[in-house]
Order: sequence, then structure tokens, then C-alpha cells
Amino acid sequence: MPCSDPATREAIPYLGGFPDDKLLRHQWCSAEALGLQVHFHDLLANGDPGPELFVIPAGQLEIGSGKREFGHSRLEEPRRLTTIDRPFALGRFTVTADDWRHFEAATGWRFRPDLLSASGRQPVMNIRYADAEAYCRWLSEQSGETYRLPTEEEWEYACRAGSTTPFHFGESVSCKEVHFDSTLPYEEQKQKKRLFLPRCIPVTKSLPVGSKASNIWGLHEMHGNVWEMTSTLWTPSHRYSEQADTKAIVTKGGSWFDAAVFARSASRMRRLKDELDVNLGFRLLREL
Repeated sequence: MPCSDPATREAIPYLGGFPDDKLLRHQWCSAEALGLQVHFHDLLANGDPGPELFVIPAGQLEIGSGKREFGHSRLEEPRRLTTIDRPFALGRFTVTADDWRHFEAATGWRFRPDLLSASGRQPVMNIRYADAEAYCRWLSEQSGETYRLPTEEEWEYACRAGSTTPFHFGESVSCKEVHFDSTLPYEEQKQKKRLFLPRCIPVTKSLPVGSKASNIWGLHEMHGNVWEMTSTLWTPSHRYSEQADTKAIVTKGGSWFDAAVFARSASRMRRLKDELDVNLGFRLLREL
């Protein structure tokens, strides 16, 4: 069915329960309407390619979690319908150490010498929220487009990609699919097993981006590897948005340091804006 057919052009469809082929078509049609490829990158002022991006279509979907979901926390209540009323593009990967080197060279930004730093295609780490924002401003200047951090809603919507399960691929997860602390797995804890052998050798650092399979919309490591900053100020739940903590933000996705339950789509963690950590990074949103 062509994208121009009225039956395929509902303005803001509800995506929960969409089959994969319909989710992919919705993504493709959104990109076509904008004159873009689904997977693209901008050119920077010096002619270098910008970050790899995927178009994320508009739609409606529930975010948060209910009490029946294993790993549920009151921080994730209530499960509610969110509306993304216009498409955006999101980074295929988190920003890497290699990406960050270009920013350093252009701006003179420097890591503190007493801190660990990532290398190559590992997610950049030990940067503050203000540093991530500075990177977005620099990239916006270089590309002529608007880059920023995603909101919590945008991040979770893109992570879920139409799914209503704890993980974008289903009800459970293993360390083969997601990089978390393999001594704290999901299914074994759910079944209250006291004794078990980890399915993966524990790896106490982040993996290079692209090490795990993407979700249906092309985004890698939305679950696990490193926590990802959002632009949303921290609140103790989705219910009390007026109680925002101006010194802290919501981070999403879990990390190599944390149990598998923290890698769920709904999971959220409070991190201070000036916090530095080896399991904290960020992913770029490009406005369309």
C-alpha cells in the first residue's frame, strides 16, 4: 500500500501492537514525507559526516510500567499514554569517544587528567550534563541543524518502537542481547533462583557501540551498556511533574554496572547534572 494512500496516513496512530512490518512502513513513510532516507547523516562544515541517525515517526504509545511488570518501581508510575506529535531523528548509537575527539579538537575542551576516559567506539564517559549540551550546540553550529538531548518521553518512545513489553524485543532478556551486570540477570531473579551460572562472563566496562542488535527502528544499545542522559528534570514519578529537581535529570537504559531490571524500557534513574561517571553517556536527537 503506497504511503500516499489515506489508509496509511493517520496523523498520529497508536503504535502498541503494530506488527514489525507495519512499524517499519510507518517509519519509512514518515521519512519519505520529510524527503529523507530512514537512515541518514548530516554533513558538517568541514565536510565530515555527522552522526548516524534514524527517523523516528510520530505516534502514540504507553510509557512507564505497571505493578505486574517484574522490576517495576513506583518511580515508573503511572503507566500512561504519550503522544509524539511530530517525527524526530535519533542517534543510531550513543556518542562515542571517537565522536568526542572531534569536539575536543574544535573547542579545546579537555578531560580531567585524573579521570578514566573511553576510547574508540566506546560510549564517551565522565562528562557532565552541561558538556553534553555544549556538544549538541557545537554539532548544531557545524551542521546547520538543531541537535539536542531527547526528553524522557522521546527516549522511551523510541526505545520501545511500538512495544508494550519490558524490553523492546519481549518479556525477558539475557546478557547475550543486552550488556548488563551478568551476575544480576532478569529471568533468574524473576523466578527467584538462588543458584545459577551467569550466561556471560562479567565485563566491567562498556562495549563498543553496535555490539548488540538494534531495535526495529535501527537504534542500538537502548537497553544496557551505559545510562543515557535526557533533558527531562528529575521527578519522583510520572505523576508529580510539578516536583521537578532542577539539579538532577532523568537517565534511561541501564548499564553494564547494573542489574538487568534497570535496562527495561520504563526504568529511570536520577543523576545529578554535575555528576561524572564511567557508566553514563548520551544519545543525540536531531529535530526534523
